[in-house]
Amino acid sequence: MPQLLDPDQSRVPVTIITGFLGSGKTTLLNHILNNCQDLKIAVLVNEFGDINIDSQLLVTIDENMIALSNGCICCTISDSLTDTVYQVLAREERIDYLVIETSGVANPLPIALTFLGSDLRDLTTVDSILTVIDAETFDLESHYGSEAAYAQVMYGDIVILNKVDLASSHKLQELEQAIQDVKSDARILRSQQGQVPLGLILDVDVAQTGSALVIPEADLDATNHLVNDGFKVVSFKSSRPFSLKKFQEFLDYQLPETICRAKGILWFAESPARHIFQLSGKRFTVNDSDWIEAPSNQLVLIGRDLNALTLQQLLTNCLTR
Repeated sequence: MPQLLDPDQSRVPVTIITGFLGSGKTTLLNHILNNCQDLKIAVLVNEFGDINIDSQLLVTIDENMIALSNGCICCTISDSLTDTVYQVLAREERIDYLVIETSGVANPLPIALTFLGSDLRDLTTVDSILTVIDAETFDLESHYGSEAAYAQVMYGDIVILNKVDLASSHKLQELEQAIQDVKSDARILRSQQGQVPLGLILDVDVAQTGSALVIPEADLDATNHLVNDGFKVVSFKSSRPFSLKKFQEFLDYQLPETICRAKGILWFAESPARHIFQLSGKRFTVNDSDWIEAPSNQLVLIGRDLNALTLQQLLTNCLTR
């Protein structure tokens, strides 16, 4: 566990958590929040899509900023990252640490440059970029043909091979070699369920900032990576519950193969529980929790060549009458 930061330290350390869709970023973030002890951490969540699922998996939303039970706060990045960071730093109670969780299709470079190329550099310091990788499914050469997936490795200071229990030792060795070929000085850690000693990832001061950060000119304008990667998000909401049988049939027979990620909060007529749904590639999990808010369905699907109207109609067909 990192020691408490010097209260007289003028700049707040920033950790950027990146990684492709379904790699386990939110799981790692929960691990950090559950074990940060006396550190007061602010969490900024940058979601891809108009339903912010990730922040709901962390805490219950209250407007735009959320107070966590351990003294941390969670904030949704709304208008701009810079404005949101200033709002957090302007709070009366000083924070010790700032953690940003990017969306799964984000290039982390523009986020790092936000802190390096503005007045925020006098108030914050980028501690590291953490790249989380699904060790079972990730393939650096062909991973969904994504420029963002490659950039996440290229700019990662620490690469966490997550879900190592699902991958063979041969696959792990191949991945580590491929990562080192791209980023020879990246620290590589292995984990299950995002379980990593916090002393290895927080307050480590390994970010390659300033003159040490070599930026290909093509990456200076990273705003078109979503267009280049071709990803599309489809959102679905309903105040009626799903039929469990119909939703299972949707997953088994109607889910497009081009969907690589889905997540949501599900309500089934057959169950009183709040169900947390996570799909990555062909794997999916459903975990139960208790409803805090009124029951509803909120689902986000991410993939290529998606027909939003068709998907929304298929999901509507899964609802009870």
